[in-house]
Amino acid sequence: MLKLHKLLLNEGHAQSFDEQIKPRDLERRTLVQAKNDIRDHLRGAIRAASIEVLGQDRMVEPRFRTQGSWTYGTCVRPAHLPPQEMDWDFGVYLPVTVWQDHGPPAAMARLYFDLVETALQVLCDKKHWFLDKSKPTCSRVRIATWGHIDVPLYAAPEEEFLKIAEKSLSEDQLRALCREAAVLDESTDLGELWEAKWAFLDEVHLAIRNGAWKRSDPEAVANWFEDRINRFGAGGAQLRRVCRYLKAWRDYHWVAGSGPSSVAIMISVAQAFEPVWHRDDVALEKAADVLGRALAGDIREHGIDGGAEDFNRLDTDARRVASMKASELSRQLYLARVNLSPNLKGEAITIMQAQLGPRIPMDVALVETDGGADVVRLTTAAPVAPPVVGSTHAG
Repeated sequence: MLKLHKLLLNEGHAQSFDEQIKPRDLERRTLVQAKNDIRDHLRGAIRAASIEVLGQDRMVEPRFRTQGSWTYGTCVRPAHLPPQEMDWDFGVYLPVTVWQDHGPPAAMARLYFDLVETALQVLCDKKHWFLDKSKPTCSRVRIATWGHIDVPLYAAPEEEFLKIAEKSLSEDQLRALCREAAVLDESTDLGELWEAKWAFLDEVHLAIRNGAWKRSDPEAVANWFEDRINRFGAGGAQLRRVCRYLKAWRDYHWVAGSGPSSVAIMISVAQAFEPVWHRDDVALEKAADVLGRALAGDIREHGIDGGAEDFNRLDTDARRVASMKASELSRQLYLARVNLSPNLKGEAITIMQAQLGPRIPMDVALVETDGGADVVRLTTAAPVAPPVVGSTHAG
């Protein structure tokens, strides 16, 4: 039996898989600068047009929020770059002063899209970027052949923004949020609100390109995932890594981007994750088996939206293919780990590369011998919900 853990994670070694799939510093800085340029440009444009164009009864300043994989901590560098692209999801939030009973004024969604895309086109012309208007739920700014910024447009009652501005945070929250702000280059002075305060927004609607509004809670998945991370304590870091490994596996096998979504992978894995200390190979093997079964059907989570949304966007045929590929990943990892002797370390790496791509290092020194006892000893008990206890009476 073999230990393949160091092929995946090796204390920051530059050739380990975890390091190879991380976004490059230059790529992250380029995306952050583009995000900040968009923020600064839209901040003034929306404020100036909030009365005459959007029908507000006074000027308001938009708020902004980095969302998606950069906040989940699961962003990866795609396996095929290009044609695959790195993305940054940057939401624009409009405080609405004329909120109606069931949401923002119906006509505002189309006006909102037109205003933002007119402003973005000016910026794109200046920066030599390309504005992609094909997405129904966002504007996409292509800043390079390898990356883009998605700009979804949200609205919420102005009074809710005023309330959350008054909310105080604990010292622990402030320390955590300061670390996040440093990574994402966020500025509260320029309208970017910290994550802990977004939880107080109750009425958020997403503008659709066709002029409709859709009730949306863009923080629901992030909050649920973070709760799962926290349940595992130190094992939460391994859960993030395994999600990254599986996203990298997805990118390697689906060059055109038609595989399972990142959110579907993340939810499926987090629902049934089992940490295995110092054994990312075993944790990934187990998670791939879980994912294979999950992708065959609907993927729902009661803790996010009561189970209303199916996060598996694949059709029937694509679900079957994705399920088979994930299950095959699990089987091949087991084969490489359990069925090969120590003199076949190179073959084990070849199997790993066939599943995860050439970013798995071809270095037999990273493959160790495993007596088998570690997996049992290091597997932690899965968290379980406390039993429901009915009411009781003394006496």
